[in-house]
Amino acid sequence: MGKKLKDRFNRVITYLRASVTDRCNLRCRYCMPEGGVKFYSHDEILRYEEIERIIEAAVELGMRKIRFTGGEPFVRKGFIEFLKDVHQNFPQLEIALTTNGVLLGKYIDALKDAGVSRLNVSLDTFVPEKYRYITRVGNLKDVLHGIDSAISAGFSYLRINVVAIRDFNTDELFDFVDFTAKKPAIVRFIEFMPLGGGVWSKDRFVSAVELRKMIEKERKLYPLEGGRDTDGPATYYRVEGAGIIGFIAAMTEHFCDRCNRLRLTSIGQLRPCLFSDRGVDLKAILRGGGSKEELMQGIVDAVNMKPAGWWEVIGTDTVMSRIGG
Repeated sequence: MGKKLKDRFNRVITYLRASVTDRCNLRCRYCMPEGGVKFYSHDEILRYEEIERIIEAAVELGMRKIRFTGGEPFVRKGFIEFLKDVHQNFPQLEIALTTNGVLLGKYIDALKDAGVSRLNVSLDTFVPEKYRYITRVGNLKDVLHGIDSAISAGFSYLRINVVAIRDFNTDELFDFVDFTAKKPAIVRFIEFMPLGGGVWSKDRFVSAVELRKMIEKERKLYPLEGGRDTDGPATYYRVEGAGIIGFIAAMTEHFCDRCNRLRLTSIGQLRPCLFSDRGVDLKAILRGGGSKEELMQGIVDAVNMKPAGWWEVIGTDTVMSRIGG
């Protein structure tokens, strides 16, 4: 994979986030409107073999990492077999997965065989009643079981993603910090973003700087050498008496200058930015009989659409579950 895929701002694009479904077994308030969404039909969703054709073209252009997302990827039938195929056909790819963790315990052993090396689990509270409230339908025990299963299975790169929401989970900051002392996992606090059908509000927003200062009132934080994800937006610290935490300042600190990713929606739109509703329709290329070279050109076109930063494209009424967060 000697090729380098660069955008107009000389950023090298090496990372594809691919949503395999818009469906989910939760109804998180910041991800989906209260009334739910109209899910895409079976025919609208990319077939697994179509996703693999896109991966083939992306790898040839220099992609070296893929993260599968949803909705919730485990709810799509045949997902584990698909992962195994991807691992077998593209052994050079680093395969990662983002999940809400509800079904993780059921599939954890198969994930190792499928070549998954990195796991992100979304978890915003340790209080069962609050978890039920924020997800509308979820059971916290299922997620905690999934996390413990991943640890038992030897997943050394396990990250817990926490969307920080004022007056909802900011009183649990130290519960999450102390979690890193008990479990070999990294906790990352993510700024609340204006996506998901209108639940976002300024008074619930907490900046990464404020979160860090809240923690520093009681614990010393030591910046990790290098400080940042080599392949993502987080800034990491080791906590005195605990493990490692990170902050993703999606709204307040512009890390767009080092963005290295594209996002493939479950219906085949390749988006240049999380906040953009523009993209290239790769499904149309695939189902129109397009060649690998035409797919590669579609990917290049999406790369050339990448904005300098999210502020250029924010303002669309985008539902997170349909993007593949």
